[in-house]
Amino acid sequence: MEQTWRWFGPRDPVTLSHVRQAGATGIVSALHQHYTGEVWPTDVIAARKAEIEAAGLRWSVVESIPVPNEIKLGGPVAESHIAAYKETMRRLAAAGVHTICYNFMPVVDWTRTELRHPMPSGGLALRFEMVGFVAYDVFVMERPHAEKDYPAALVARAESWLKGLTADHIERLEKTIIAGLPGSEATHDRKGISAVIARYGDTSPDDLQANLTAFQKEIIPLARDLGLRMCIHPDDPPFPLFGLPRVVSTATDYQALFDAVPERENGITFCTGSLGARRDNDLPAFLRRFADRVHFVHLRNVTTEDDGSFTEDDHLAGDTDMVVMLQILLAEEKRRKAEGRADHLIPFRPDHGHLLLDDQDKVTQPGYSAVGRLKGLAELRGIITALEHPARQGA
Repeated sequence: MEQTWRWFGPRDPVTLSHVRQAGATGIVSALHQHYTGEVWPTDVIAARKAEIEAAGLRWSVVESIPVPNEIKLGGPVAESHIAAYKETMRRLAAAGVHTICYNFMPVVDWTRTELRHPMPSGGLALRFEMVGFVAYDVFVMERPHAEKDYPAALVARAESWLKGLTADHIERLEKTIIAGLPGSEATHDRKGISAVIARYGDTSPDDLQANLTAFQKEIIPLARDLGLRMCIHPDDPPFPLFGLPRVVSTATDYQALFDAVPERENGITFCTGSLGARRDNDLPAFLRRFADRVHFVHLRNVTTEDDGSFTEDDHLAGDTDMVVMLQILLAEEKRRKAEGRADHLIPFRPDHGHLLLDDQDKVTQPGYSAVGRLKGLAELRGIITALEHPARQGA
């Protein structure tokens, strides 16, 4: 497997030199300064690629080309945005970058309620607290009729929980939920996010899925022509937020997409953390079922709770057996290689990581500090080395 590292560009506190020291060989990056739906400039793509290669690394995966709300909402307004998206695909292919991750989450991208949750080790983790999210949605943002989207007992708990917070705590909660985490496609204030949510009106899961299928029917044939691998990232978390549907959360969701657009270029970014946040997702079975579609992998672990809350755990802890997942991925690589597939090597990155050691006192990007990801990558690399060791193969 190709060991990669997410890098947010020249302003990232974690430098390309740090990435090389971590042992990764591939970079996962995007042009975050061009995240409003415009075509990515050819010269900027070339400059990013050259900078990565000058450091002795390879731009392995684009994460992500954002999908504007206009595409997610569908209709005639989507056409010009899809055209711009396709042109960016052409320019990336011309530059020799052939794996593109994207998502289809409406309004908010990956979402947490706490960025420095204390762990028993002394590290600090990312966490999604369901009670906190409900408290914000119902009682702080006061989204119309939000209380109808949750069990009455959960709303009552949220109201009680909120009473124990100071104004500073509420402000921090709001910023964490809606201001945009690293790699998110947009940042919002309270008034702005309410307005964007209202644009979706009564959009149903079927409506959103139909718009996603229409989008894929435009981009996947082009991807095949260009030699690109498109890999859609699951919803994070994999359930509705703010009353908005999410349609990339389960094996059933993915199967519907592949039934509608069957080309192998229509693939998955298999994120064990996102998919693992739903207890009804059987991750080994999920991965075995769609292994042929996996073009990119995010490896992280979560510990889930009955109400839907989850904490990002150590990479080798949590609810997911990472040894089993890596066994499946390595077997899939071996199968592809035997078939003579050029894409037999699957890129993966250690997704997120605890805030550890002196990183706790530095300015870091939530989830993307150096030491936590370094620890995760080393642990995952150790499993891969053991699974591929000649002594084990002989056994």
